[in-house]
Amino acid sequence: MRIAGTVQDSIVDGPGFRFVLFTQGCPHHCEGCQNPQTHDPAGGEELSVEEIVRRLLSNPLTDGITFSGGEPFEQAADCALIARQAREKGLNVWTYTGYTFEQLLERMKTDDGTKELLSVTDVLVDGRFVLAQKSFDVPWRGSRNQRLIDVPKSLESGRVIERES
Repeated sequence: MRIAGTVQDSIVDGPGFRFVLFTQGCPHHCEGCQNPQTHDPAGGEELSVEEIVRRLLSNPLTDGITFSGGEPFEQAADCALIARQAREKGLNVWTYTGYTFEQLLERMKTDDGTKELLSVTDVLVDGRFVLAQKSFDVPWRGSRNQRLIDVPKSLESGRVIERES
């Protein structure tokens, strides 16, 4: 798997102490992106799923994993493998994406990895970062257009169900 890096014990990428995996490669290239070094799909470093899981589980105080980027859905199958192992250990899963939930529903019709990652994601922060809507007043998001989506409820109902902050 190609990654830009990891952060242990983040408190800004979802609730509690989080292990954050920054995937490498992003097709969105949002103006004002805080991680432009993650855009090049050939950048970053190669790391095995097993090594990432080892790092994730090395801290017993970790509450969950957050997939960020880059764009996690460009490496959805590998992220889903990691997420499954995290959930087996009782951790929750948040995924940040520049795609909208609706775009991912379309994408899952032809991409099993997208379907797998959505199926193991608890909360999806969706939508491109929009510099003109940047805000520090929307918890866990960078811009006001982004939504916090309760993925299990949304998949069950067939419509977006937003989560309270």
